[in-house]
Amino acid sequence: MKRKMFNVMVLAAALGSLALGGTAYAQEKSTVKILVGFPPGGSADVVARLLAERLRTSLDQNVIVENRPGAAGRIALGEVKRAAPDGNTLILAPSGGLVILPWLYKNLGYDPVKDFTPVARVTTFDFAVTAGPGAPAGDIKSVLAWMKANPGKANYATSGAGTVPHFAGQLLAQATSTPITHVAYKGGAPAAQDLIGGQIPLMVDTASETIEHHKSGKVKILAVTGETRSSALPDVPTLKEVGINVVADAFFGLYGPANMSTDRTQKISDAVAQALSQPEIQNRIRGFGLTPNYAGPQALGETQSVHYKRWEAPIKASGHTVEQ
Repeated sequence: MKRKMFNVMVLAAALGSLALGGTAYAQEKSTVKILVGFPPGGSADVVARLLAERLRTSLDQNVIVENRPGAAGRIALGEVKRAAPDGNTLILAPSGGLVILPWLYKNLGYDPVKDFTPVARVTTFDFAVTAGPGAPAGDIKSVLAWMKANPGKANYATSGAGTVPHFAGQLLAQATSTPITHVAYKGGAPAAQDLIGGQIPLMVDTASETIEHHKSGKVKILAVTGETRSSALPDVPTLKEVGINVVADAFFGLYGPANMSTDRTQKISDAVAQALSQPEIQNRIRGFGLTPNYAGPQALGETQSVHYKRWEAPIKASGHTVEQ
């Protein structure tokens, strides 16, 4: 009996040691933070969380998403700029913070090229022009005509000042000679709430912010801003189709701080490529009106450069600048 008790105690001690060792191993895993510069529930947040689910396995690290909303994404970009270049602090950023804000802010707080390491392009997308119950029923031209006749109500919402939707709306106003006023929100989700509630008649933002409400009939997506129709909204025309010569598109890119090692950057980029190759992830991303469209570090940097040059003329023509 004593021998059996002794053996049981030894076995228990051994199992306990293994359990503690396993716990210690789990605790030793480092954590990757993917920052999102907008509130929970928006398209950037959703895509970041889809990536985090897959990267936990492929990187063998804890991967979490942290929201840092405000200042059109500048707060989150600034935090990544100041982070250690070990690849454990990343950001899933819409292109506006890197290709539009630099043309607007005299004191941006970061250099869009020198302060970041491009890791992977994740999606490309265009934008939806959506009318809520605060606007009359009809197509986009009739809604714009109503806005011309009711200048006090001629407002459009976006996810923030200085974003691509902000200037896509300005291009729309210029192309149709409609004096509509921009109203900036801290993210697409709160803007969509006011659109649905009738507090604002029009919204320009990623289709993901309004597509489900469009399908349920709470709002109506009038047009999309891409060269071609969205696969998620095949019945919705482009602006060009209805005679409005405006095209605006953008991308989500994964970035880290400057000076990340090539090996670490490529390892994370490969993990993103693997995640985006999965049909389940592709379908979920497309369901939000986005297009999964992987590109590696060099290609992301080149894409950023092309978009940066594209927005120079329209932004300068608008005369819009920000002092701070």
